[in-house]
Amino acid sequence: MTPDIKICGLKTPEAIDLAVERGASHVGFIFFEKSPRHIDPLSAGALADRVRGRAKIVAVTVNADNEELEEIIAFLKPDILQLHGAETPERVLNVKAVFGLPVMKAFSIRETDDLRKLDAYEGLADRFLLDAKAPEGSDLPGGNGVSFDWRILSALDANIDYMLSGGLTKDNAADALSMTKARGLDLSSGVESAPGVKDPAKINAFFDAIDQWRSSVSKGVKP
Repeated sequence: MTPDIKICGLKTPEAIDLAVERGASHVGFIFFEKSPRHIDPLSAGALADRVRGRAKIVAVTVNADNEELEEIIAFLKPDILQLHGAETPERVLNVKAVFGLPVMKAFSIRETDDLRKLDAYEGLADRFLLDAKAPEGSDLPGGNGVSFDWRILSALDANIDYMLSGGLTKDNAADALSMTKARGLDLSSGVESAPGVKDPAKINAFFDAIDQWRSSVSKGVKP
């Protein structure tokens, strides 16, 4: 298996170039003003143009209305819309109908019961993203650098397509892939030296770890 790797919260040419050169399948731009990774649509579009066609462009929004989405789409021309707020199943259907783009719906997970929230979105969202619940007091729905007990994901149907997020780093990426049925990993703070500041050394170290995991799997060695 070759997992998808999404590097999210990109804001500089150096970071996006390196991420895609090292093998990122998806690059994410965050449109949420409270986030240290927030970027305006015009700047995001210019960055996306550097890697368009080599990686999937993902627009990450939190309870955005249609007017906001229209502006983002006009400048970014994303391949995927990631809805990271409290969007209802009806809202997911509406976004898909209005904008004609695939939707990745994010959910905050802490315990097994949280996985039941996915049921109402099956067949509506094109993919799920499972992130850790934000720590108490945080204004950010993601990018908090915390994880959850991945063992609870064994309760999910094997056919559910999801990316795993939350607290991922070079040190636990192999465990995340080995312990779950995740078809992709999504990370942001795990390759940063400070909130919103991507670190080239950490990006390289993360992809080195992924390459090592792939090599072990291809040789039949348990990572």
